[in-house]
Amino acid sequence: MLSVHLSVDYRNKPGVLRDVVFDIRPGEAFGLVGASGSGKSTIALAILRLLEMRGGAARGSILFEGRELLTCGEKEMRHLRGRKIALVPQSPASALNPALRLETHLREAWQAHSTRPWKEARAPVRDLLLRLELPAGEAFFRRYPHQISVGQAQRVLIAMAVLHRPTLLIADEPTSALDAAAQREILALLRGLNREFAMAALYISHDLASVAALCQRVGVLQGGRLAECGPVETVMGAQPAAGLLSPGLSGLIQATQAPATEDP
Repeated sequence: MLSVHLSVDYRNKPGVLRDVVFDIRPGEAFGLVGASGSGKSTIALAILRLLEMRGGAARGSILFEGRELLTCGEKEMRHLRGRKIALVPQSPASALNPALRLETHLREAWQAHSTRPWKEARAPVRDLLLRLELPAGEAFFRRYPHQISVGQAQRVLIAMAVLHRPTLLIADEPTSALDAAAQREILALLRGLNREFAMAALYISHDLASVAALCQRVGVLQGGRLAECGPVETVMGAQPAAGLLSPGLSGLIQATQAPATEDP
């Protein structure tokens, strides 16, 4: 469904990614782990063809359902973003417009890829909100982002992302802003959506436990390269106390203990 062979340079930082190769199968949850600055979010931006906005340039190939995304025109990419490839970003506070009601966010996400009137979509959208354990009454629709909890705001972002049942959902650190209880709930929701909708997921995180709970396979980014890639139980299943961690995972743990730097 998705096949990536990618190298990325930024204007002042060449070689951010070097020959990163992985694939995602239909309906599979694939984890991508790495320390801050390893290029995880860069891969997400490259798949969505948004790297240029950050001053980046991608080389190689990104094949999605037979399309070569790196040569797609912007009109075709606008058609794919949100409909076939959707993104759940890291921070609800920055992703949701504080001046717009929740219904406006949902309506605009719907109208971006559907000609059906919003009044016809409200019933299935309400069903989706209930599926995501959110209120679905008029009072909730009329609220602004600051009037709901961070966990609820993240669920609204998930609802916006899956409105059109995308083939691929990219979740970029979707639990990092949440407390432990909310993290578990969001992971359970993502796992349920992955199974119920047969929707593939690229789950980006530095939290090894969440990747192990959600994903079937995992890739470990280190120094701009994919140090390891394989089934979760193979890559992450060794016991640290026995000194049996894979080289890529050992490097990741060491990197996360060092001072963090942001992804480009």
